[in-house]
Amino acid sequence: MNPIIVAVDFSNTSVHAIEYAISLANKFKADIQLVWVDKISPQESLYPDTSTQNRNEAKKRFEEMLKLFSKKMARGLTLEYKLKKGKIYHEIDNQARLIQAELVVTGAHGISGFEEFWIGSNAFKIVTYATCPVITVRHDWPVKKNLDKILLPIDGSAETIQKLPFVVKIAKTFKSEVHVVTTHSSHLKSIQRIAEKYAQTAVSYLQQHELKFVIDSIVAHDLTKAVLSYAGNVQADLIAIMTEQETPLNILLGAQAQQMINQSMIPVLSIHPRENFGL
Repeated sequence: MNPIIVAVDFSNTSVHAIEYAISLANKFKADIQLVWVDKISPQESLYPDTSTQNRNEAKKRFEEMLKLFSKKMARGLTLEYKLKKGKIYHEIDNQARLIQAELVVTGAHGISGFEEFWIGSNAFKIVTYATCPVITVRHDWPVKKNLDKILLPIDGSAETIQKLPFVVKIAKTFKSEVHVVTTHSSHLKSIQRIAEKYAQTAVSYLQQHELKFVIDSIVAHDLTKAVLSYAGNVQADLIAIMTEQETPLNILLGAQAQQMINQSMIPVLSIHPRENFGL
């Protein structure tokens, strides 16, 4: 697998994201690059330029982190860091493109509290701008060696099945059971059949790859709450969503995706839809 990028601001949340990423990297046999972004612009500040001091402090902290975390990486895998300057979400995406990263991992503070670090306030922007998949993980989510269950919500938009290839890649690596759950906000059978058709496409794809799966459905007005409740009940280790969709049948997009990321105790995998997508 191509490298994994971890967004780091030295908060407890981002340090935990490093540990979470290492557990993924060791399974995927992927290198990790830690990225810190100096967002302070002297032209925009009333205070003296402290960028050199900030970078020196960041280097010192990273060197300490490398001593601590490198020993947790599997043999042959590398853990390195990069210091960037600019808008955080732009620089994370630029670096991901530069090294052809396959995944970005970033901390998410959730709705129960707020740390005054950029990862909490910018996690959703990183998800929005990153061109590769992003996993957001809370500081209190336990780091596990396995992802036993992955929740795959399916709605009535054509984009909803674009999660499948990356989810299958994860599921094959971890031997995960995939829960395919059709999500309906309407009780009209004609509308529900659209999502059910895509759910069957997902099931066929999982069968082709010989993966374990469960198929189920949810009908609820507040689908974010219902999906999270379902995920908790089945003890899911990851929830896979699309970040944006453009049909009136959309469910997990825009503000809803942000709610999912902010409210979920469980790590959330966010994937952007692509044009000319085909399985």
